[in-house]
Amino acid sequence: MRTPRPARRRRVLLPALIATAVLLLGGAMAAVGAPPSTPGVVSPGVDAQTWRPELAGDAVNVQVAAGAARLASPRDGERPGSLRGAQRRGLLDLGTHTFARPVNRLAVPVVADVPAGSAVTVDVRGRDDAGRWSEWTPAAPGEPAVLDAPARTVALRLTLVAPAGPSPSSGPTVRSVTVHADRDESTSRTVTPRASYRVFATREGLVGGTTANGHVITEHDMFVALPSRRALDADRTGDYSVRVCGPGGKCAIAPVWDVGPWNVGDDYWNAAPPREQWGDLPQGTPQAQAAHDDGYHDGEDGFGREVANPAGIDLADGVFEAVGLSDNGWVTVDYLWTGQAGEDPADVHLATADSPDAPVAVRASPSAAAAQTAVVGNAARLDVQCRASGETVSGRRGDSADWLRIDTVPATPEAPAGVGWVPAAWMATDAAPPAC
Repeated sequence: MRTPRPARRRRVLLPALIATAVLLLGGAMAAVGAPPSTPGVVSPGVDAQTWRPELAGDAVNVQVAAGAARLASPRDGERPGSLRGAQRRGLLDLGTHTFARPVNRLAVPVVADVPAGSAVTVDVRGRDDAGRWSEWTPAAPGEPAVLDAPARTVALRLTLVAPAGPSPSSGPTVRSVTVHADRDESTSRTVTPRASYRVFATREGLVGGTTANGHVITEHDMFVALPSRRALDADRTGDYSVRVCGPGGKCAIAPVWDVGPWNVGDDYWNAAPPREQWGDLPQGTPQAQAAHDDGYHDGEDGFGREVANPAGIDLADGVFEAVGLSDNGWVTVDYLWTGQAGEDPADVHLATADSPDAPVAVRASPSAAAAQTAVVGNAARLDVQCRASGETVSGRRGDSADWLRIDTVPATPEAPAGVGWVPAAWMATDAAPPAC
């Protein structure tokens, strides 16, 4: 029996409209996200630095012409992926910039024409010395983005949002972007454990559809969708990867290439703050789960749609099959980019799956004949503990007898220590890990 809904609550605004407190301008030209004048919020100092990126870079559903960025017209037959029918959205990745000194606070004024009902959101992230990226963090008007740790190299991404419809003329037009960065000594990095939660998973399917990052979905594809843009990877990258384990203990490691299935601002794996929305819910509880099971937010998602299932993750067909699901159901998800704050960057080694045609098998020992304990999808990124010699394998990286030991939690009868081995011939590594 479904839990009765509580008394009607004050509605939460659409997440795409409040996720970064974007100012709706009703067609007027204005600076969105300009540095505030309040003393102490962003004040020039010895570490104050500026970056003025060009409106150029990898674009998804965005076109840049005559010095301005706008939503592109939908392609004939184009079908959205996990987040279906909510809004028209496009991404413009403005690339990276390396500052002379580390920064952790960034204000990003955007000069844009934003019609009523549309929005421009700004997200930044930083890369540490080990090559690991922080989550995308919103920079809102009057509220600069604050990274979880100082970084010299930062990346910038714009999201353009408009009401659903075929005409790009109703969407925003971005004219220029400026980044003002400095270092806030009052903030400190918090050591937290890796996020791991049991959530309801649905099968995304939609072969031939297009994900939020522009990836065209194929049969047996290996990626997932999460209901927040904070962990959205670019196509063919895996900075944000998850380990999904089904009820029978079968696991798959795959990148986050889509946003959904219900919301766009529900990073439920984070505590509040920095959880972007629904901060009154327990950490690890997706908004859709609370809406479906307990009538939270009148049983609706952030777009006002009745929530038909408690899904906190969408699985592409390849992941769905790899973890042994035959229908939608509960899985355990480890969010592999989280929980790294306490590590010495010098001790962190990253590996990225480099097998475009089939996932890489994780073995119980460094041999292709050993029991398979999990699979790693193309471009998924994972931590490497050490390397050892084993059976020679031929792969994209040539012939190699090196195998990389990774953490494959949960432990299995074949791998009771909860570790597994992947052949180095199918993995791209940042540097040679130490010998085991």
